[in-house]
Amino acid sequence: MEKNIRNIPFSPPDIREEDINEVIAALKSGWITTGPRTKAFEKELSKFYHTKRTACLSSATTALELTLRLCGIGPGDEVIVPAYTYTASASPVLHVGAKLILIDADPDSFLISPKKVAEAITEKTKAIIPVDLGGVMCDYDALFEVVKERKNLFSSSDNPIQQAFGRVLVIADGAHSLGATYKGRMSGEVADFTTFSFHAVKNLTTAEGGAVTWKPIPGMKDDELYNDFMLGSLHGQSKDALAKTQKGSWEYDIVYPAYKCNMTDIQAALGLIQLKRYEQSIARRKAIIKKYNEAFKDLPVTTLCHETENSSSSGHLYLMRVRGLDEEKRNQLIINLAGEGISTNVHYKPLPMHTGYQKLGFDIKDYPNAYAQYKNEITLPLHTCLADEEIEYVCQSFRSAFKR
Repeated sequence: MEKNIRNIPFSPPDIREEDINEVIAALKSGWITTGPRTKAFEKELSKFYHTKRTACLSSATTALELTLRLCGIGPGDEVIVPAYTYTASASPVLHVGAKLILIDADPDSFLISPKKVAEAITEKTKAIIPVDLGGVMCDYDALFEVVKERKNLFSSSDNPIQQAFGRVLVIADGAHSLGATYKGRMSGEVADFTTFSFHAVKNLTTAEGGAVTWKPIPGMKDDELYNDFMLGSLHGQSKDALAKTQKGSWEYDIVYPAYKCNMTDIQAALGLIQLKRYEQSIARRKAIIKKYNEAFKDLPVTTLCHETENSSSSGHLYLMRVRGLDEEKRNQLIINLAGEGISTNVHYKPLPMHTGYQKLGFDIKDYPNAYAQYKNEITLPLHTCLADEEIEYVCQSFRSAFKR
C-alpha cells in the first residue's frame, strides 16, 4: 500500500479570521502607518512583560541597532556576542562601527557562557548581547554577576545611559523569548534592554516587526528614552505623522538625521490580536514539546530543555541533537524527513562558518563547542497550526528516518 505522505511546513504563521478582520479594520480606518494601533500595541506589550515603556520598530534587528546607538556604542568599542546565533544578533554591532567579539559556547550548551563572557571583557567592552535561543532564557544572574565583577574595567563615554549604569550593558536578544520567564521574571524585565522579533516565523507575528523594552535606568525618565527611540526611528523628526495631522500642527524639526524603522498600524493590528491569545499559544507549544519529548525519550538524542527549576520557555523552537551523527549524516536525516513531507531546519550554523564573518577574520576552528552543537542539530516543526495527528506523524516519521 502506498504511504500517505503529508505536508508538514516548518513554521507557518497562525493567521485566523479575527486577525484578518482587525487588519481590514486598520486599512479601513484611514490610518495605516504608525498611529493609534501601534501605540496601543506598545502599551499592551509593556503590560504583558511588566515594563513601563515599549518602542515598536520595523524589526528586532533595527531595535538592537537603535539601542546600541542610543547607548553611545560605536567605533573603538567592543560588544560580546555568542558565535552560536543568527546574524541578526551580530550585524547591528558592525553597523554601528563597534568591534564584534564572538565567544564559543560551553560544551553541550546552546546558550552564552558567563565564564567565557568574563574572559572576553576588556577595557573596551561596552555591551554583551546574550541570545535566548529557542525561547529559553540565558543565566542572567550569572551574567550580571560577571559585569559587576568586571566593573573596574568599564570606561564610560559621555553617553548618559553608559554613565547611569557605570558598567557593561546587558542587551538581550529576546527574538525567541517573548513570554518566557527567568526566576519568576518575564523576558523584558530581566536584562537592561530586551529586543523582540515579530517576524513571520515567530510565536507572535506582525509579518515583519520588532520591539525594544528596558528596565528603569537610574536618573533617566522612561518617557524621554521612549521619545529617543521614536526620534531614531522616524528620521529624527520631532513630531510623528499622527501628531502632525492635528489641526495647525504641521511644523516640525529634524533634531538629527536619523533612521527610518518604524512599525505601521497594519502590523500592529495583527500584533494586538495575536497578543490576546498569546498565553494559549505558548501553552499549546509546550504541549507539543511534551509530546515530542515522550516520543523520543528512548532515542540517542539530546533536546533543548524548555522547563527548569529557574526558567520557563516560550516554546519557540524544538532543537534536537542526534548523538553520533556528523554534519553529513545529519543532513541526510533532514533529506529523509523531507521525503516524508516534513520540513525541518538547523538552528544555527555558527557565524564563523559564514562567508561574511570569515572575511572579518573569524574561523570556526576557534569555536569547537559551537561546531559540535551545530554538526548534529536538527529542529523539528513546532507551531500552533500543528494538529495532534500531524504531531504523531512527525514523531513516527522521525523514528523511521532515524533508523535508516
